[in-house]
Amino acid sequence: MTLKKLEEGIFVDATKLDKIRKLDAIIFDCDGVLIDVSNSYDLAIKKTTEFVIKEMTSMKEPGLITTKMIDGFKATGGFNDEVDLTYALILSAVTTNKMNKQFDEFIFEVIKNADQTGIKSVERFFDALKVNLSDIRKKLAYPGQRFENLLSSIFDEIFYGAELYTPLYERKPEFFNGPGLIDNDVVLLNKGLIDELRKRFDKKIAIVTGRSLLSAKHSLKKLFDEFDVKNSRFLEDEPRKMAKPNPESLLSSIRGMGANCTVFVGDSTEDYIMARKTDELGKATIFCGVYGTSKDSEAKLALFENKNADIIVKSINLIPKTLNLVGA
Repeated sequence: MTLKKLEEGIFVDATKLDKIRKLDAIIFDCDGVLIDVSNSYDLAIKKTTEFVIKEMTSMKEPGLITTKMIDGFKATGGFNDEVDLTYALILSAVTTNKMNKQFDEFIFEVIKNADQTGIKSVERFFDALKVNLSDIRKKLAYPGQRFENLLSSIFDEIFYGAELYTPLYERKPEFFNGPGLIDNDVVLLNKGLIDELRKRFDKKIAIVTGRSLLSAKHSLKKLFDEFDVKNSRFLEDEPRKMAKPNPESLLSSIRGMGANCTVFVGDSTEDYIMARKTDELGKATIFCGVYGTSKDSEAKLALFENKNADIIVKSINLIPKTLNLVGA
């Protein structure tokens, strides 16, 4: 392993120093990087799963859905989309009931058999168990078209709330009419950090996120305009085939900014894979993993260490210091 600890909360691959010094653009993921989503997106996953189980099956609620379960799915590299993750949890809960197993134990068996293909890998696992899930699959009609399938609608009602859901879907919410969990987003970015990054990257600062443009703008507020929005990519607004870890969105952003060497800052396995694929496709890219926003930060640090990420930082606020330490 070539990772070196430069200071507390800062790790750098010693073989990548020359490449890091050539960086001329920075692109951020949003959730878990610019925004703490533990009480917004993560809570929406839990609440949607519980609602569907209660309203659409004869089961009781599946039991406590933990951050460890959510992080477990995300670590596979196939669940950057929170609705996909919710779908996997729902199918797991129904399967648990049919097989008379303990949800909090069985779910980790599901995670163990999941991979970068996401919900396809989960469905293959359940098919191999010969469990009949046709009823719940038919009710949810997932994935289907975003604005037409029931699961996405329920999730978005819970996450966005009536105020944002109505203009987004062009109809009123059917199940929830209160404020959305998006209002629980905690913005980790500040103007001071943007100003520091401008000294190095000038206007080549963008976002590539699984979020919609609407939700990113809503939560980041004035800070949203600090980014090169034209060359940012909001994958919730794109076809499913564009979802991470497909590198096309990152490649498109890099090309749009005319960058020669880019650092992509993310917090997930999908982010890591996307950055690696982009680099392999000829657009020089450094991956910077952020671990301090995770509920289990030590596990996230270990994940990035095992993957030998180019840069690992506890917080995005350490990025300018990291670049200074390597002479970039």
